[in-house]
Amino acid sequence: MAITIDVSSWNSMVDEAARQRALQALRRKRSLKHQLRLYVIVNAILVLVWLGSGRGSFWPIYPIAFWGISLLIQGWSASHPDREFSEEEIAREMERS
Repeated sequence: MAITIDVSSWNSMVDEAARQRALQALRRKRSLKHQLRLYVIVNAILVLVWLGSGRGSFWPIYPIAFWGISLLIQGWSASHPDREFSEEEIAREMERS
């Protein structure tokens, strides 16, 4: 029993997979840009509130720092997406099992 694969259909499946990965990367980047804009706007407002409230201890540092750490993590994951496993890695893992 021979298995036949239509090359054009195979290429379209590969192209579709690449397209889906590209779309996912674009969505992550768009989301990160949106989050960065919100970060700047909200934290600017918090600093203005701090300025208007008597300039005690600089309490806006807490949301700035913790939200900033979250954005760093989101930025790292957007710029370093998970890569696909190579056939060699799959074969090595199969041999171990």
